[in-house]
Amino acid sequence: MAHGTPHRYAFGASAARSVVAMAAAVFVILALGVVPTTRASAATVPVSRANPYLILGWANPPDPTAVMSATGVRDFTLAFVLAGRGCTPRWDGTRPMLGGSDAASIGAIRGAGGDVSVSFGGWSGRKLGTTCKTAAALAGAYEQVIGDYGLQAIDVDIEHTEFTKSTTRLRVVTALRLVQMADPGVEISVTFGTTPNGPDATGKSLLADAASVRFVPFAWTIMPFDFGVAISDMGGTSVAAAQGLHNDLMATFHMDSATAYAHLGISSMNGRTDEADETVSVTDYQTILAFAEANHLARLTFWSVNRDRPCPSGTAPGDTCSGIPQADDLFTTLTAGYTG
Repeated sequence: MAHGTPHRYAFGASAARSVVAMAAAVFVILALGVVPTTRASAATVPVSRANPYLILGWANPPDPTAVMSATGVRDFTLAFVLAGRGCTPRWDGTRPMLGGSDAASIGAIRGAGGDVSVSFGGWSGRKLGTTCKTAAALAGAYEQVIGDYGLQAIDVDIEHTEFTKSTTRLRVVTALRLVQMADPGVEISVTFGTTPNGPDATGKSLLADAASVRFVPFAWTIMPFDFGVAISDMGGTSVAAAQGLHNDLMATFHMDSATAYAHLGISSMNGRTDEADETVSVTDYQTILAFAEANHLARLTFWSVNRDRPCPSGTAPGDTCSGIPQADDLFTTLTAGYTG
């Protein structure tokens, strides 16, 4: 995949967005009511379009360049950046952003012609949205990582207390609006859970919070799994959940149907999910892919490349295998074919 214009690849680039400037931007958003315009990506093909999640620090990570060669995928979403000490971003909350194996992997992916989106949050660990006590400080943490890697895309996987606590939800979307204003060329995805019919009350509140600060990301990405009820058709249910989000985007942001789809993403989970009565089969994922293609969704991804292989005999499905009969890297290969 050719990304068109040159990437901002200089590691260690300054993220000089002052707290004073960010605080002023908060005033602009909330007091003056600035309305954002839809941003065009700097890349010919958005980094966020088809970028499966890859865990670098655990879960027996595969060599990303080998995966690229085997599947045709070019971009990955790297999980996760958490809070180290205070409001300081660290890989998995412990590893430095620069000078380590994570930075080396990003360099290798780019050297092979790909790129990355960095994901903040997830279910476990100390979240920056909680430890950074103001929207300006949180935006500064996001911008540090953007500057460290010259990123064209970030993802905020908002779960657990970041998602359920109202003040934190508002802080996250306000911080992302600040990033959007300071760095409009960066694609931003917000990833969150869903019911079988679309966002629950908390998800709808997240959308309303974003609308209140005039924040419209590149993609609102739902995770249609771990529903808490038995689901036999994960493909059809994922589509129904996405349709529910589509309707909410139209209502909350006053979008037409095509625009709502163009800001919608799906992040599935290949194979057996975290719940024993849920399985996303290859056929289910093909159903999701077909829906994405028919409606030109902003983003298609899944959790995770580390799981995109069958389990060895006697190994339960988990972080390192899918728990279903499949060829190695099959879900990654399907994702690589998605162009929007």
